[in-house]
Amino acid sequence: MTMAKPPAGRGAPADRDPLVAAFSGNGLVQPSATATDAVPATATGATRRAAVAATLRQHWLAVVLLAMGVVLRVLAQLAYRPALFYIDSVKYLYNSEGNDPEGYKAPLRAILFVANLNTVTAIQHLLGLAMAIVIYVLLLRRGASRWLAALAIAPVLLDAYQLQQEQTIMPTTWFEALIVAGLAVLLWRPDPGWRRVVAAGLVLGTSATVAQVGEALVLPAVTFVLVAGGGWRRSVGKAAALCVAFALPILAYSAGSALSGGPFGLSHQGVTSLYGRTAAAVDCATIRLTAAERAICPDPAAQAKGDDYLAFNPASPVQAIYRTLPRAEVDSTITSFNSSVLKQQPLRILDAYGRDVLKLFAVSRHTAAGDPPITRWQFAKSFPYFSPHATKQEVSAIVLQFGGGQPTVWRPVADFLHHYQLDGGYTPGPLLVLFTITGLAGSLVALARRRLDPRTRQLALGCLLCFGSAVFLLLVSDLFVFSWRYQIPALVTLVPGGVLGLGVVIDVLRKRPAAA
Repeated sequence: MTMAKPPAGRGAPADRDPLVAAFSGNGLVQPSATATDAVPATATGATRRAAVAATLRQHWLAVVLLAMGVVLRVLAQLAYRPALFYIDSVKYLYNSEGNDPEGYKAPLRAILFVANLNTVTAIQHLLGLAMAIVIYVLLLRRGASRWLAALAIAPVLLDAYQLQQEQTIMPTTWFEALIVAGLAVLLWRPDPGWRRVVAAGLVLGTSATVAQVGEALVLPAVTFVLVAGGGWRRSVGKAAALCVAFALPILAYSAGSALSGGPFGLSHQGVTSLYGRTAAAVDCATIRLTAAERAICPDPAAQAKGDDYLAFNPASPVQAIYRTLPRAEVDSTITSFNSSVLKQQPLRILDAYGRDVLKLFAVSRHTAAGDPPITRWQFAKSFPYFSPHATKQEVSAIVLQFGGGQPTVWRPVADFLHHYQLDGGYTPGPLLVLFTITGLAGSLVALARRRLDPRTRQLALGCLLCFGSAVFLLLVSDLFVFSWRYQIPALVTLVPGGVLGLGVVIDVLRKRPAAA
């Protein structure tokens, strides 16, 4: 009688893949007591070195990619010291208000309490490497092959936009790390138990305090728990537990905001953010508006400058009424304007939104008309001051307070990073198209096909969670404004989801001839 071979990552013996075994169970590989007692200490050390060498040979592609990622991160930290800054960096370093949650302040200030800005960027680069390692091991545990798992980590290791964010005092890297941690907790074992579901809910909920779009992650997480099975009562109970755990950090943050004199919520964002989308798409010549709404309907010249300009630039029509009218009246006017555009010209909104969603898949990275400049997220050849009004002395005052030395650029390395990023050092749009197709296919298999072998089912469920997280994150991000920075989390959601989906497609195609 022939015994079935257990799938990799799910019941496979420890000596089949030392890397997966090292992360299995309690994370320790327990050697046989008799074998250890019988072998001298020197021989044991040699055996361990041999095991490490064997692991490196097995996972040579991932090791090469990881080494390349390390080199790029060292170069980024040496090229721009002590860190890169952006307009929003100030609100995290000081107590200035902003339109986003400020959960990033917690790790940032904890690091700066004992170190300086150089350490902040070093830790963010380490988080980038750690995310790649976790994704690689996670995909192996779900049953993906080594070359597929290596394909999944190449973007997060080598994408220059990812590197630039890790070098910048901005929350993107921490947001990604929380996403990866939450997904890993849910997917680490084939059956997510109650404690793992609650822990994942807490981690994913915490991500929303760093970037508010993280609120969207509750939907794919709940869907995954329900589809994973285990009886409908148990599944519904675990889904409810995940929702409660997800809400706890958000409620705690909101309560803290209210106690400190702010609103009870994650951010100060109001109706202005949606105004950017509606004002950029509206046809003011044909829409019916009240006199107050007509006052904030932009002319074609203002519309051409895009969503971000219309929502936040001081010269925007909506910002002008903030200076002349009470806040309650302004909010009421903007809400009424948004409602009028959505009701009377919904197709214009959908057309603009759809075009923004498709920009992720562009062959090249560029700034489309009306978009925030992509140069904000590109390595410059000289030190990039975060605002035209920010002088060298003002930036020097920041680093003088928080440490790290005067802003300097190592020009040869900065030139290399600049050209690397602009000349193809990013995840190409056509590859993301492929991952979208395979991620959708794998998710449909998880939802529609119940009779799957254990390995294919684990691949499909992992695909469903990762791909679903990417879909909700990206679609919600693009609702208000398109920015290339908001597309970066696709590297840790869409790419792994697409790779898992590719594994599902390969498994299904291989088994169809056998079934026939």
